[in-house]
Amino acid sequence: MAVREVLKMGDPRLLQKARPVEEFRTAELRALIGDMLDTMHHLHGAGLAAPQIGVDLQVVIFEIARNPRYPDVEPIPLTVLINPELEYLSDEQDEDWEGCLSLPGLRGRVPRCTHVRYRGHDAEGHAIDRIVQGFHARVVQHETDHLQGVLYPMRMRDHSKFGFTEVIFPHLAIVE
Repeated sequence: MAVREVLKMGDPRLLQKARPVEEFRTAELRALIGDMLDTMHHLHGAGLAAPQIGVDLQVVIFEIARNPRYPDVEPIPLTVLINPELEYLSDEQDEDWEGCLSLPGLRGRVPRCTHVRYRGHDAEGHAIDRIVQGFHARVVQHETDHLQGVLYPMRMRDHSKFGFTEVIFPHLAIVE
């Protein structure tokens, strides 16, 4: 497996819709997921979508164990989610800070639905069906947005709440 280069905002590939995965349990899919995991962990990300490394497929991964970029959030189990579908379970939204590996060094306050259900498949083709809330709901919405060509600044309502992490959160002392 390998750490891959993450595309940065401005690269037109980040604005394209990703294609569904048609075959599970393949060596190519396992290699892609391995590279995504290596890349996400190397960069201390909470998640990563295949389009962020230039792969036009509906594959996202996410996990929060101990993460210096998000020191105060609840753990999220490692999840490989393929061909995801989201269902918003409430009209209630929460606005909170988000970062993105494709916008290194930046954070912005983004409104997201507080309760969602997501469905999809793992790398073996087994069904995943979860109801989540809080930061977990925020992460899965953020990552699945990448599959639609949406970056978090496109969801922001107030761009005065968008800036460099080192300025907004100087106590984190993280180089993104």
